Amino acid sequence: MSNIVLGDKEYFKGIGQVKFEGKESDNPFAFKYYDENKVVAGKTLKEHFKFAVAYWHSFCGTGGDPFGPGTRVFPWATNSDPYQAAKDKMDAGFEFITKIGAPYFCFHDFDLIDEADTMAESQKRLDFITDYAKEKMAESGVKLLWGTANLFSNEQYMNGASTNPDFKVVARAGAQLKGALDATIKLDGENYVFWGGREGYMSLLNTNMKREIDHLGQFLTMARDYARGQGFKGNFFIEPKPAEPTKHQYDFDAATVIGFLREYNLMDDFKINLEVNHATLANHTMQHEMEVAASAGLLGSMDANRGDYQNGWDTDQFPTNLNELAEMMMIFLEHGGLQGGGINFDAKLRRNSTDLDDLFHAHIGGMDNFARSLMIADDILTKSNYSKLKADRYASFDSGDGKSFEEGKLTLEQLAKLGDNTQLTSGKQEMFENIINNYI
Repeated sequence: MSNIVLGDKEYFKGIGQVKFEGKESDNPFAFKYYDENKVVAGKTLKEHFKFAVAYWHSFCGTGGDPFGPGTRVFPWATNSDPYQAAKDKMDAGFEFITKIGAPYFCFHDFDLIDEADTMAESQKRLDFITDYAKEKMAESGVKLLWGTANLFSNEQYMNGASTNPDFKVVARAGAQLKGALDATIKLDGENYVFWGGREGYMSLLNTNMKREIDHLGQFLTMARDYARGQGFKGNFFIEPKPAEPTKHQYDFDAATVIGFLREYNLMDDFKINLEVNHATLANHTMQHEMEVAASAGLLGSMDANRGDYQNGWDTDQFPTNLNELAEMMMIFLEHGGLQGGGINFDAKLRRNSTDLDDLFHAHIGGMDNFARSLMIADDILTKSNYSKLKADRYASFDSGDGKSFEEGKLTLEQLAKLGDNTQLTSGKQEMFENIINNYI
């Protein structure tokens, strides 16, 4: 494999361009299923997925958790000068992204460069590193799927950002948001994401929930208006999460976000960025969340990961469950894919995965699993009787009184006259589950 170096130094030595070699290959640095040019359901795999590498986990996350510090030592994180350190990290980042063959990346503002003590200096740093990012993007051809602002880590946001009870903190969040929007627009980002990491409450005893949610609606409206005024044409995404670190977050799940968007007249500009692990934390499946969002026309983008079902927190593991992914990809195909967004790997290596090449194995597996699952889903939808069996369950609404009911042509009195005990009709759940497993 040929080496790819986009800076003065090669960080991932001995690893060249990762290529598709097919499922018979025993090369751990090759794709077995992800052939980006393979056409499935009328699009190439590259077009379907728009894979993006998540800057924060891949190049910033050292493996720390609530019970211990990080375990990984990055060779690009050695310079004490924040400007040079950011350039080194970006060199490493674009080397990896280019070698893995992902067409996109995504970031929080201060993933790119360390935040400073003042907002003015922070913005100066962000301007510097986004200038460098433009050079790297032009050199590599990698594009920005979306940007976002980290409005949850700084201590100023301990009581929230846009929902903070102190207006001065809300104003600070607005300044940081403007900088992140400017950075995203500067880098031709295709979308912009909001994740309200601390937009919620720990106790209702000291919380005016109505006022805080109103402030969140106003904050997003201002962001939309500013970005549109700067020529931004992309989607705005909201990423639901039920809790952690707050007890209750205002973007609890897809249904909650849809209600919020309707309440504040944001449906025309905002869609939903779903995460698998967030769905499970809300006691949903990702399939449920995708169906809710897609039914509203808001299935915008996706964080690819999974949780540990014996663990009640956000473990952000790389996706490996083919059964889960195949069912997700069936919904994906049935609704025409994502609306503007892509698949970003908001997933982190396990704390005991400490080698640099582990990052390749994780992404190769994730991209392969999505590709394999999409092909499985397409086979189920086109080669099996799954779709017919599902449609047949609702055949009584396709004509006659059932159709009149769906079209709103029956009164309750008319419906009541038609009501009587009827023969039980099996849901055939086990048969449906067997169909999925037969194609994996």
